[in-house]
Amino acid sequence: MKILVVDDEALARERLLRLLEKSHPDAQCWQAGNGEQALALAREHGPDLLLLDVRMPGMSGIELATRLESEAQPPAVIFCTAYDEYALEALQHQAAAYLLKPVREQELTHALATAGRVNRVQLAALAELGKADAADVTGERSLLSSQTHRGVETMPVADVRCLLAEQKYVTACSPSGELLIPDTLKELEREFGQRFLRVHRNALVAVAHVVRLERDEVGPWYVVLEGVSQRPMVSRRHLTEVKQRLVSG
Repeated sequence: MKILVVDDEALARERLLRLLEKSHPDAQCWQAGNGEQALALAREHGPDLLLLDVRMPGMSGIELATRLESEAQPPAVIFCTAYDEYALEALQHQAAAYLLKPVREQELTHALATAGRVNRVQLAALAELGKADAADVTGERSLLSSQTHRGVETMPVADVRCLLAEQKYVTACSPSGELLIPDTLKELEREFGQRFLRVHRNALVAVAHVVRLERDEVGPWYVVLEGVSQRPMVSRRHLTEVKQRLVSG
């Protein structure tokens, strides 16, 4: 089997390639960081299957699949997506093959066993999702999502008070509870930079829900947040910027 992995995030590509090496050690694999590079590799090598990110800068995964669908022998496509639960329901309804990030080995093995070519109707439905996503003036998701043993769990971004990094995961904290999500703080800061403020290398806080900054007599500063017990510490490096942002905001 010849497989092309397409994702603009290097870590996501590397994860998929490691999983493929375990589940399909005889497969020939290539990787591409954008749609244009993937199109060239697909035409050069004629892969049987694409593991394809839905949202990428420039040519999206949907656009790439649409262009390859017109080829004489189009590859099968498995979309890899971080869409929220509502978009996932639409994808399921259209029966397009998809995997929710971060991809698990068992799910990948099953998807590879059942992969089929995406048809024009499915591509059209995905394109509509892409248009709706692009129509958001902030370019932000409205929900954070995570695949757990209970299925897909979500948390509205508007409810999140802080995002705390620990080891390989980030915890989103809200008054209703916590959710482990696969995103990195760097990715979240890039996406939600207007909503969240970095106060520490391991913490982002929701500016709209900051109650105050407080400190012990000689200790560090902490952020008090509405509705949650977590008090992220403010590092010395970020203190001046945090104070300026909170005063101006």
